[in-house]
Amino acid sequence: MQPGHADAPPPSPQPHPPGDPHDGHDRHDGRKKRRWPLVLAALVVIALAAQGIWSRHNAHAALEREAVRASALSVQVVTPQRSTRALDLVLPGNVQAFLDTPIYARTNGYLRKWYADIGAHVKAGQLLAEIDAPEVDDQLRAARADLANAEANYALAKTTADRWTQMLQTRSVAKQDADEKVGDMLAKKATLDAARFNVSRLSQLQSYEKVMAPFDGIVTARNVDVGALIDAGSSGGQQKELFHVAQADRLRVYANVPQAYAQQIRPNQHAYLTLNETQGKRYPGVVARTAGAVDPQQRTMLVEVDVDNPNGDLLPGAYAQVHFALDGNATPLTLPGNAFLFRPDGVKVATVGADERVRLVEVTLGTDFGTRVAVAAGLNGNERVIVNPQDSIVDGTPVRIVGKPAGAHDAAGSAANAAAPASAASHDAAGSAVAPGPAVAASGAAARAASSAATAS
Repeated sequence: MQPGHADAPPPSPQPHPPGDPHDGHDRHDGRKKRRWPLVLAALVVIALAAQGIWSRHNAHAALEREAVRASALSVQVVTPQRSTRALDLVLPGNVQAFLDTPIYARTNGYLRKWYADIGAHVKAGQLLAEIDAPEVDDQLRAARADLANAEANYALAKTTADRWTQMLQTRSVAKQDADEKVGDMLAKKATLDAARFNVSRLSQLQSYEKVMAPFDGIVTARNVDVGALIDAGSSGGQQKELFHVAQADRLRVYANVPQAYAQQIRPNQHAYLTLNETQGKRYPGVVARTAGAVDPQQRTMLVEVDVDNPNGDLLPGAYAQVHFALDGNATPLTLPGNAFLFRPDGVKVATVGADERVRLVEVTLGTDFGTRVAVAAGLNGNERVIVNPQDSIVDGTPVRIVGKPAGAHDAAGSAANAAAPASAASHDAAGSAVAPGPAVAASGAAARAASSAATAS
C-alpha cells in the first residue's frame, strides 16, 4: 500500500488460470464441507433409532419380568417356633384331701348323741357319736353267761379226765372208759372256746356303738341327728353315711397329662398350683406318682401331685391349675393353625425353597394349643412355611413372598401369647381364592405401567 492512499480497496484476487491445480482442491473442500451436516444428521437419526430400539427392548424385558412376577402366587410365610425357655405346662387339676373317708355304723340302733358337727377338727380316736343298741347289749350278757357255763363244764370234764387217767395207770379202770372221759374234756374245751369267741364278737359289736374318728381331720359332713334310726345294712337296706372326715393338711392333686408330655413327667419332679381366686400366689408341690400308662380313651396319663396345706388355704374338691416346668429343648415346634393342609394322604405344610418354589412336607401333629399346633415330626425349624395356603397348591408352584403376616409373634412357646397370622388371600367355602391380596393388585398395576411405557416408546 502506498502512502496517502489509506482508503484504497484491496486488490481483488486474480482467478487461477485454466489447468491450475489449486482450482480442484478448492472444489473438493467445498463438497466436503457440504457433506458434514448430512453425516451428523445421519448419526443423530441412527442414535435416536438405537435409543428407541433399546428403550423398547428394556420396556419389553421389564414387562416380561413384571408379568412373571405377577403370575407368581403371593404368599406370606412364618418360621416354626420353639420356646427358648422352659415351657410351663399348665393343666387343670382336681384337688382332693390326702385322706377322705365316709363314716358308717357297724351296729343297728338309734343315735343317742353326736359330738362333732361340720367344720370340727377332730383327732384320731375322738368320739363322734353314740348309738343306743340294747339288743347288742343283751346278746353280750347272754354270751357271757354261756361262757361261764362253758367254763364250769370244762373244769368238771378236765377234773374227771385227769382222775380216770391216773386210775388207768394202776389198771383200775378200762382204757375205753378213760378215753371217753378225755374226749368229753376236749369237747367241753371246744365249747368253751366258741363261747369266748362269741363274747369277743359281741364285745366288738358293742364297741361300734361309739363312732370314733379314724384319723386327724375335719368333719365335712354330718348326716344324722339324735333319735335317727341307724341301720348297719344287716336288713338288706342301703347303709347311711353318718359322718364324712377329710384330712386336709396335705392334699392330693390329680391332673391328666397329654401323651406328648407324658414321658417328661417323673416322680419327685417339682410342680406348683395356682388358683383363679388367689392370683399371683403359688402353692409348691411334688409329683408323688404317675399312672405309668396312657389312657386309651383320652390319650392322657394320670399324675398325682402332693401339696402341703398346713394353713388350709387350699380346699379339698377345689379346681386348680397345675404347672409343670418342662425342658425347653424338649418342647415341640409349633405353627399357626392355618398353616396346615389336610390331604387324603396325610397332613402337610407348604414350604418355600431356595428357588422360590413350593415344597409340600408331610408332618405329624402334636398337641393343639388353640391358635398354634405342635408339630411332632417332619420339620427341623428353619423352613419357611406358607400361612393360609390355597387348597389347590402343589409342588413346584412359583411363589413370591410379600411380607410377614400381621399379628404374628416370634415367641411361640405359649399358645395363649401367639396370635394367628393374617391371611394372604380370602377363601370361599369351596376353598378357592376370592379376593387377591394388596401385593397382587400392586403387581398388576406395575405390569400395566410397564406395558404403557413400552407402547409409548
